[in-house]
Amino acid sequence: MNDSVTTMPRIQHRDMVNEPDPSRLIHGLRDTGYDLYTAAADIIDNSIAAGATNININIDLTRDGRKFVYFGDDGHGMDADGLHNAMRYGAKIREDLASLGKFGLGLKTASSSVCLKYALISRTDVSSPLLKLTWDLEHVENVNVWEMLDEPVSEDEQEIFEELCGDSGTLVVWSKCDRLLSKAYEEPGGTKEQNAVRTRRAKLIEHCALIFHKYLNQEEKEHRTVNITVNGVKVEHWNPFYPEKSEQVLPDKLTVLPIQREDGSVHNAIVKAWILPHAKDMTKEENRKHAKISNRGQGFYIHREGRVIHYGGYLGLWRSDDPHWSLLRVEFDFGHQLDDAFRVDVKKSRILLDPALEEALIELLGPAHKEADRRYRRKQAVTVTSGISHGDSNKTISETKNTLKVTAESVDEDSGTAVVSNNKGRGIKILTPIESNVSPDSLFVSPVDGIPSGALWEPCLTSEKDTNHSTGVHLNKQHDFYAKVYSQTKSGVSIEGLDLLLWALAAAEHKNTDQELSIMWEDIRDEVSSNLKKLLRAIEIPTSQS
Repeated sequence: MNDSVTTMPRIQHRDMVNEPDPSRLIHGLRDTGYDLYTAAADIIDNSIAAGATNININIDLTRDGRKFVYFGDDGHGMDADGLHNAMRYGAKIREDLASLGKFGLGLKTASSSVCLKYALISRTDVSSPLLKLTWDLEHVENVNVWEMLDEPVSEDEQEIFEELCGDSGTLVVWSKCDRLLSKAYEEPGGTKEQNAVRTRRAKLIEHCALIFHKYLNQEEKEHRTVNITVNGVKVEHWNPFYPEKSEQVLPDKLTVLPIQREDGSVHNAIVKAWILPHAKDMTKEENRKHAKISNRGQGFYIHREGRVIHYGGYLGLWRSDDPHWSLLRVEFDFGHQLDDAFRVDVKKSRILLDPALEEALIELLGPAHKEADRRYRRKQAVTVTSGISHGDSNKTISETKNTLKVTAESVDEDSGTAVVSNNKGRGIKILTPIESNVSPDSLFVSPVDGIPSGALWEPCLTSEKDTNHSTGVHLNKQHDFYAKVYSQTKSGVSIEGLDLLLWALAAAEHKNTDQELSIMWEDIRDEVSSNLKKLLRAIEIPTSQS
């Protein structure tokens, strides 16, 4: 038996160190998935981690089309060693592990995703000189060495530092911003490019208002307050859960989820489920400013140390494109201790859930998910005696522009006559019920105890005051269709659909009638109403609805 051991041949190298190519890697790191808004948020993270109270951002466009972005903060500032470490790809771990910085890459990868050259200017107190280091990707490409530039601080940079930082702090300067805008403009610095930059500023304000809402909100006590401005405009926080009008629907308001790390330690994540008010229960301005209900807005809002790192969607637990769930928003908070458990990425913009945690969340949030669907559809039991709400219909008609309704030029409530202008001409005299001082909830669609002709509906002219009467519709509660169909409809959407159909018929009549045609329109209403009575004759009126 041969006891000798056969050894596999080894590849011989003079040096086992295999450093990456500087030019290729520094350009490759530009494409790590950032956009302007996520990149800016990473810079703001560093400012908050440095203890800044005020963070000022300027996005500037020069007349010749050059673009600059400045981030100034009044944080602790850095000395020479701190500055050098901060500009290192893969900077040393921060002493405070709870800080919003994580991998030591954010400043560099975020900056280079937008620009080809970025500088860091800092000082710890007003008596210290300003220190500056610069990465220029084109310089690295030319020398093919990880070499920064030691450039002097210009007078313009010193002025901007004092304007945005004050006596001490840190200024980040992005120049050669080839990716700030999505395309090049024929007239650099012209009107179109200026408008595009203004749009970027506005969207950055909106982005920061959400991402840092717990830091911007002075009433939020778990996190210290910071102030952020973009070109002098103060960023106001936007709380996506709209707590003033929304409802927490988990049994105990919030649920504490204990999560075990690989090392055996257990840390908690906090979960809250919020259901926002239906759009019909808010004004358009409330929805636009506070709720912002949309398909994209539903789902999880993941917070790491109070900073939103992911928003919208259900992380694969449920579909995210169904409008029936758009009222549900899930607040999910965790601390830095669970970074590894959730596999937080470099951009701090997503997490991955363990399958066991997915199952726990589905079980926990399943009832809230169904409740959001129910409230969106406005399902409710309705009986003949309890009445039917037509408030949604009145709100829809009131807020819908360019509907073809008529507005009376003059009315005589005693005789029930009005003068209108419609498709038949000006000064058309019509005979129609007229009502003044009507509640907004019944301004356009109003059930009445009876209509003399016995019809299901009739057009009318109504007004909240004594003037500006416009088209409405009366619904006859004594008609079988109202008692047997309307009153037994569970869905608020179906009730609204019926209301809008009959209002549209009333509006069409007002828009296309005169003294001669009014008889024809009345005959149509009577004929339709009579046929409906005959069709519904055999159907009993239920005494209750469960």
